[in-house]
Formats: sequence, structure tokens, C-alpha cells
Amino acid sequence: MNKLTVLIIEDDSEIAEIVIMYLQAANFLTKWFDDGKGAVEWVRKNEPALILLDLDLPTKSGIVVCKEVRAFSDIPIIMTTAKVEEVDRLIGLEIGADDYVCKPYSVKELIARVKANLRRTIRQPLVSNSLQVHSDSLLVSYKNVQIELTVIEFSLFNLLYSNENRIYSRAQIMDLVYQDYRDVSDRTVDSHIRNLRKKLKELPLDHDLIRSIYGAGYKFESIA
Repeated sequence: MNKLTVLIIEDDSEIAEIVIMYLQAANFLTKWFDDGKGAVEWVRKNEPALILLDLDLPTKSGIVVCKEVRAFSDIPIIMTTAKVEEVDRLIGLEIGADDYVCKPYSVKELIARVKANLRRTIRQPLVSNSLQVHSDSLLVSYKNVQIELTVIEFSLFNLLYSNENRIYSRAQIMDLVYQDYRDVSDRTVDSHIRNLRKKLKELPLDHDLIRSIYGAGYKFESIA
């Protein structure tokens, strides 16, 4: 499965680390620069799928970076900044940014924005062997058989599927899958896993895709 790379240009290391964690959990590769200096040259050589660009950077500003990238590429650019004045919003979009997010922002919302912008440029479903995961329609299909998942079930499945053989604890799943912590517990996670497994049994597979690891959590096992 080919993973898309998201370039993060953000001088706040704490914010960058959180964004990187969530992007990797969503099956993206990441590259991080803490300043605009050197980032444009990296984009020329590596062509990431999308850029998360902070407006206020120490040496080379996000505005300058955006203009320079736009001179040679149409890569989707989402600008992030603590400045909320309307003029900054207009500047961010007029120089070629595709979207704009103000700090403080929800990281989950940011990831949703990333996926939405990529859907406008990439129309192919994620594919692993003959297993297909369709994020736009919340469907999983295999050998012409498809199942429809709920939003939570799909998010749960995609987290495990996107990181094959990585074990996620219930606590990690609660943090990465659920929008908030109201009424969410280990039992809630187990219940959704059971429902997801029940639906996955409708696919013509020889084994369960989701395996329980005693005392540790859950992981996705390849169909191969």
C-alpha cells in the first residue's frame, strides 16, 4: 500500500509532534521542518501529497514559502496560524493556499481537512492486495463483496488497517478514534470491535482481519 506524505512546516515542536502522531495513525508518512528555510527545496525533490504550513515562521514566513511553492507546484496547502484577523485569512488564500485553519484547532478536524483536500486531487481508493477501503463511502470490499460500516466502525478499522501488525491498546484507540470521551470505556471499544468483526465475517476471508492480543489490545493482520 502506497502511503502519501504530508509535509509539516511548524515551529512549535509540541504542536508538530501531536500532528505527526495523528497523521501517522491515519496512514500518512510525514516530514517536518521547524522553519520555512530549506522546505521549498525539499518539496522540489520529494513532491509531498500535501503541505501543512504555519504562517509565522522564524526565518522564512509561510507566505513566502507558499508563494515559492506555488511558482512550480499545485500541491494542496493548508495554512495554520494563531492570527485570526480577516486580512490574514484573505492573504493566506490569495497567495495560493487551498485551506486555512486557525489556532488553537482540533487535530482531528485538521486531519479531516487534510483528507478532504486530498480527496479533491486523489480519487483512488486505498488498496491492500485485493482488499479495498473506500473512505468516501465508508465501505470495505473484497472479491466483489462489500460491507458498509458506521463512522466509528470505519475509523476503528482504518486505524488498524493503516498500521498493519501494530498493536493498539484500548486507551490509544479511545484517543485516536473517538471524537470525545463521553460514555467511552474499554467496554465501548470491545463492543465496537465485536460489531466490526461480525460485519467483516461477511467478506470471503480465511481468517479474522482483526486479532486480539491478550493484555495488549488489537491489531490488523494482512489477508495475504
